[in-house]
Amino acid sequence: MVKVPFYDMSRSYEEIGEALEAKAIEVLRSNCYIGGAQVEEFEQHFADYVNAHYCCGVSSGLSALHLALIAVGVGPGDEVIVPSNTFIATWLAVSHCGATPVPVEPDIKYHTMSAEYVERSITRNTKAIIPVHLYGQSADLAPIIELARKHNLSIIEDAAQAHGARYNGDRIGSHSDIVAWSYYPGKNLGAAGDAGGITTNQPEIAQKINLLRNYGSILKYQNDIIGFNARLDPIQAALLSIKLEKLDSWNYSRQEIANAYSNGITNSCVVTPSTPSWSTPVWHQYVIRSPYRDKLKHWLHTCGVETLVHYPIPPHKQKAYESFNSLHLPVSELLADEILSLPVSPHLSPDQVKTVVDAINDFDPTT
Repeated sequence: MVKVPFYDMSRSYEEIGEALEAKAIEVLRSNCYIGGAQVEEFEQHFADYVNAHYCCGVSSGLSALHLALIAVGVGPGDEVIVPSNTFIATWLAVSHCGATPVPVEPDIKYHTMSAEYVERSITRNTKAIIPVHLYGQSADLAPIIELARKHNLSIIEDAAQAHGARYNGDRIGSHSDIVAWSYYPGKNLGAAGDAGGITTNQPEIAQKINLLRNYGSILKYQNDIIGFNARLDPIQAALLSIKLEKLDSWNYSRQEIANAYSNGITNSCVVTPSTPSWSTPVWHQYVIRSPYRDKLKHWLHTCGVETLVHYPIPPHKQKAYESFNSLHLPVSELLADEILSLPVSPHLSPDQVKTVVDAINDFDPTT
């Protein structure tokens, strides 16, 4: 039996491990362990990659969202419109500001935020909108940006899963006020631990982030604002610089695997992802739907295929958001019951991809 792990990170290490080790040793021998040239180099390279004027490295994707919200003035009493189906960090960042997340349902076909639903949720207290480029597929930004400008709202894009994805041909990273990134190890561009960043074209926002991430200080022992310790580690920055060179080729491999799935899966019990005209996805996850999800997941396990669910419990049903538990958000709840993520690691072999396709096509929910 051909085994298909969900994501075997050792394969990418096998490809570039020597370069990663050499770079890590270089940083250790530099005696520069906070900030410095490695962080600045990665920030410049990533800003150039996404066609943004500024990149500010921070400690995690959650920190990126949190600091971005603070930078645009979100605070207690404000409302921030968020997707109802997303990783909970999108909501947590809003709560950490003392603001209230206002969930909107996604487009059922693409699983991303729709401006139509956003407009219905805008109130006098709305301060910002957070569209999420979920699973590596871009949300439809233009109408959301137009809506935000109309109501004088800020936009913080959550691009934690969208490194290299494109919207209308241009890479995600500079379309709106701020774009927040996660470089968690399992991302398309992943560090060897927690790491994050923000990109923006606005110098005042970049300056504010730089203050916030470093105790509110630019000059040592001079603190201009109340800040945080949320800096990007130079070893992580150095490793990310190495991996950034491989990102496009790894994304291309993911796209080839996604195409093989979309073209090869014919089982009528399964709905494969739809790609809108505006999006060039990078397939951080390849997420199918089935009303028999749990049976299908078990079947694939018996066939040697590891799968995951992103995400099994919507934020509004989490204990952390108990005050939201009575909300009925049928689209996100349906997705939580039906979605299943297939392996889409860039290092899967053709035989492994075929194993996944054949196993899904052989699935019979009546047996």
